[in-house]
Amino acid sequence: QVQLVESGGGLVQAGGPLTLSCAASGSIASFTVMGWYRQAPGKERELVATITSVRSTSYGSSVKDRFTISRDNAKNAVALQMNSLKPEDTAVYYCYYRGTYSLEYWGQGTQVTVSS
Repeated sequence: QVQLVESGGGLVQAGGPLTLSCAASGSIASFTVMGWYRQAPGKERELVATITSVRSTSYGSSVKDRFTISRDNAKNAVALQMNSLKPEDTAVYYCYYRGTYSLEYWGQGTQVTVSS
């Protein structure tokens, strides 16, 4: 089992920055993919960004060039630096983990609201 603890959501004005953090604990695999997905009301969950243990990254097209994902392997933690936030970035952001045998885990979600 893997537990994910998220922090950093909140209310921010359009154009501002916000950082989300997520720490994994439990039975952590030697190679993992961690990252963030988001879900806005009435929409499907979508990729925000992921990063592997060797720091290979992937970004959703709507956030590329504005968001940056990073990780601390020693702490099994990832951070998402979000810049130039837009009202359409408003969503619940979920931390994501994939490890051995492609087992996936999700955080409980943290609300990000961007006001115009």
